[in-house]
Amino acid sequence: MTSAYLYAAVRTPFGRFGGALAEVRPDDLAATALQGVLSRAPGLDPATIGDVVWGCANQAGEDNRNVGRMAVLLAGLPVSVPATTVNRLCGSSLDAAIIGSRTIESGDADVVVAGGVESMTRAPWVLPKPSRAFPAGNVTAVSTTLGWRLVNENMPTEWTISLGECNEMLGEKFSISRERQDAFAARSHNLAAAAWDEGFYSDLVVPVGDLSRDEGIRPDSSVEKLARLKPSFRPTGTITAGNASPLNDGASAILLGSEAAAERIGSAPIARIAGRGVSAIEPQMFGYAPVEAAERALSRAGITWDDVTAVELNEAFAVQSLACVDAWNIDPEMVNAKGGAIAIGHPLGASGGRILGTLAARLRESGGRWGVAAICIGVGQALAVVLENVA
Repeated sequence: MTSAYLYAAVRTPFGRFGGALAEVRPDDLAATALQGVLSRAPGLDPATIGDVVWGCANQAGEDNRNVGRMAVLLAGLPVSVPATTVNRLCGSSLDAAIIGSRTIESGDADVVVAGGVESMTRAPWVLPKPSRAFPAGNVTAVSTTLGWRLVNENMPTEWTISLGECNEMLGEKFSISRERQDAFAARSHNLAAAAWDEGFYSDLVVPVGDLSRDEGIRPDSSVEKLARLKPSFRPTGTITAGNASPLNDGASAILLGSEAAAERIGSAPIARIAGRGVSAIEPQMFGYAPVEAAERALSRAGITWDDVTAVELNEAFAVQSLACVDAWNIDPEMVNAKGGAIAIGHPLGASGGRILGTLAARLRESGGRWGVAAICIGVGQALAVVLENVA
């Protein structure tokens, strides 16, 4: 089997819920990211792309009916380029990259584009369809933006509590204080702002209209300011709007290929997909699931945490990020050194591609050899990928 390599990665800026990207359809966001990553490989004939694997968590509105294929068509690629859409909720685009890497390793394709998209602003309300026409009673519209909806009554209630309550329970289990969470969140904003100012994201982000920078970053964030926010899920809880990821709109894309594809792509690869891991846990403990996923990815790469110099862990909540870092017993300074989702944003289907592209860029900047990208997933799952720097 051949190895799979990452050749390029881009994303759109991540917009706030109801913000600058609110009028942009998710299929258009996806097409923008797709065009952006292919612009990094001007020598590549798009007709030779073996497959496009796209992630999306919602798929209830304008992102329905295989948004990956819609993005291929809207981006102006040849109609002969196939595409599929995968859904592993928050891990959808990392799952897409994993599927794409396996496609290359098996020899089924030399070049694959992976990515993902989410417009949480434009996620529609839905109505349950009655089994008979014209029911006499009222029907409640349900938001598809985030979390459980139209829940099966046979599902245990402890599995279907809110994401915030899940993480309040996680914080209690591991005794993670509000102060630690606020400090982690402030660090995320400060590092993200510095990374933008220093030009780190210049080559990783393609503008959408007038938006060229992540919309939610607060450069002046501090523990003192975050401490003033009220808890969001419990009257005396620790999770606030400031130490959890927000709702966002955005897209990401990654160009993958075999080693032999370098000549066709017109550039050398940046990183090798060295290990992959998937894990599952009790749904209410989903924030802790990356612990095992990363361990499995490291084992399959044949390395340990002692070899790792960079970690990109999606910050769904500060509390779950801290729980994972504590469990790994690693240097927290190598985690999300360019900011994370609390500051940058978490458009569900796009976040996996973001952390993978950021990880490759960090390894290239630092010269470190090994890095880990990991993401927790609602309903008790997680994914992780180990990258080896080959730039």
